[in-house]
Amino acid sequence: MANATAQLEYHLALLTHLRTILAALGEAEQVPEESHALFLERFDDLMQQLPVDPESTYLGQDLICQVIQRYPQIAHLIPRDLLWFFGGDCLHYMPEEELAMYQELEERRYEAEQNDEPFDWNQEKQLLSMSGDDSKH
Repeated sequence: MANATAQLEYHLALLTHLRTILAALGEAEQVPEESHALFLERFDDLMQQLPVDPESTYLGQDLICQVIQRYPQIAHLIPRDLLWFFGGDCLHYMPEEELAMYQELEERRYEAEQNDEPFDWNQEKQLLSMSGDDSKH
C-alpha cells in the first residue's frame, strides 16, 4: 500500500508543478481570465479529489486533455508521467515508442512489487530512455 501512496504523492507533485505553470499563464494574461480561473478551480478540485477517490482519474484525463487543447503553448511542459498515469484519452498524445517504454516500466514495477523489491520509477525511466536512445543511433 505504501507504494500506491508514494505513487499518488508523486503524481500530485507533478500536478502541483503543472498548476504553477497554468497559474503563471494566467498572470501573464495570455489566457481569458474568467474561464482560466474556473479551469484552475477544477484543477484544484482534482488535486483534492485524487487522494480520497482513486476513481477520480477520469477527471484527470479530462483536465489534462483540456490543458493540451486550451493551452497548446505549454503542452510540451506537461509531465509525461501524468499522461500515462491518467491514461484514457491522454494516451493519444503519446507516441508509440513512449507508450512502449511506459508499458515496460509498469511491468518492471509490477515484477519488483511481486518480489518485494524496491522500485525507483524515475531511475528506471532514465535507464529505459537511455537504452532507447542507444537503439536509435
